[in-house]
Amino acid sequence: MEDRTKKWTDKQEQNQLCQAEEGSAATPIKVFKKRWAILAIYVLYSAANSFQWMEYSIIANVVMRFYKVSPAQVDWTSIIYMLIYPIIVVPVSYFIEKKGLRFAALCGGIGTAVAALVKVFSIHESLFWVVILGQGIGSTAQVFVMCLPSKIATVWFKPSEVSTACALAVFGTQLGFALGFVVPSTIVRNHESLNQIGCDLKLLCLVLTIYMVPVVLGIIFFFPSCPRLPPSQIQLEERRRNPSSLSFSKYLGFFLNLFKNRGFVFHTIAYGINIGVFAAIGTLLNQFILEYFPNSEEDAGRIGLIMVISGMIGSLIFGFFLDKTHKYKETTVFIYFAAVISIVVSMFSLTSYSKVFVYLSFATVGVFTNAYMPVGFEFAVEITYPADESTTIGILNAMTQATGVLVTIFLGKFNSHFGAFWFLASQAFLLAIGAVITTYVPNKKRRQEAMRGFEINELELLKTKK
Repeated sequence: MEDRTKKWTDKQEQNQLCQAEEGSAATPIKVFKKRWAILAIYVLYSAANSFQWMEYSIIANVVMRFYKVSPAQVDWTSIIYMLIYPIIVVPVSYFIEKKGLRFAALCGGIGTAVAALVKVFSIHESLFWVVILGQGIGSTAQVFVMCLPSKIATVWFKPSEVSTACALAVFGTQLGFALGFVVPSTIVRNHESLNQIGCDLKLLCLVLTIYMVPVVLGIIFFFPSCPRLPPSQIQLEERRRNPSSLSFSKYLGFFLNLFKNRGFVFHTIAYGINIGVFAAIGTLLNQFILEYFPNSEEDAGRIGLIMVISGMIGSLIFGFFLDKTHKYKETTVFIYFAAVISIVVSMFSLTSYSKVFVYLSFATVGVFTNAYMPVGFEFAVEITYPADESTTIGILNAMTQATGVLVTIFLGKFNSHFGAFWFLASQAFLLAIGAVITTYVPNKKRRQEAMRGFEINELELLKTKK
């Protein structure tokens, strides 16, 4: 009985501290070790979600045979992830700000698990619609997943760790992409027998479902809305603001107000182009690798894996660099122009018919498109502060998904008619436009300025007390 009372009291205390009011000026600042466990849980379920994004498109030729569908229909297993996001991002971002991290984690984690479970029952040539249903559930859960990297970083981590923590959070999405490129092509083989293909597909879905069971339990029992005490002065101010009382109409006003920030609008367009290009290349990678290297499904998966792994390494390096230097715009511009060059190199690597050259060139594509994700998140949060992180990231991702849909649908047809070389040339052209747009984004560091202001106030307060 005493244990229950203590747990109830601790929960009450945490809820009060998560919504600290103006009078709680004496609330101490503290960073908890539990932040790493929270980050690890997020990485695990975000990886499972992004894994499902590429799960079918990377084995498109096998899926087409089993379900007797067209390449365009298989593309929709990925496109749906990009289509649903911009449609529901506004209400989802509102509920995340109002309800907090725990609510978002439960929706994202449980939705990801349900998506995997539904597809276990899709193993029949007439049940491709069940595959699409599962992908629809997963893509809805994805909106709750992808809004969180910067929010987790700021709610749980101290200021000197925020960019690195954001990069580590994005690591989960990138890890899922990496596994999504290589695991399906390893498990699901292009057998002569359709029954054997069906068994492989069922195994793929079962493995993911079983994996998600302990992850969901981890969210339910170990993932609170916020730490008991704030990790920074900025978070203390956020708690005093009490977002749980925010009405939807007021939130919508804040949301629309972000579009009056010219720098953020430019950055959103540029961000959408960069990550949209990466998503389109990932979706169509199987098709244009097979164009130059027939019967190389596993090579397509491995190339996708290397793209994402190199991007994960780049993310961590650039995240650490940002924490040390705070050179957000300079880093963003550098990554963007390097991405243009890497795409051009990949075009000519395909025409060389050298697999080694193709592997190396697409590794650089991964570094400078995939690694752009956490850098772009952090730059956006800097130029929009004090806007809520989940709202800012929600808008960025909405632009990304909308761009990805357009690029994948229209340039997918472009690829069918003109081939992979000119498809990649079109991507290089789009990235060049994005790179130029990025140079016009003002180099504002509002969050850094706010942190310095809090530090100065703290010093003055200490001097007054002395």
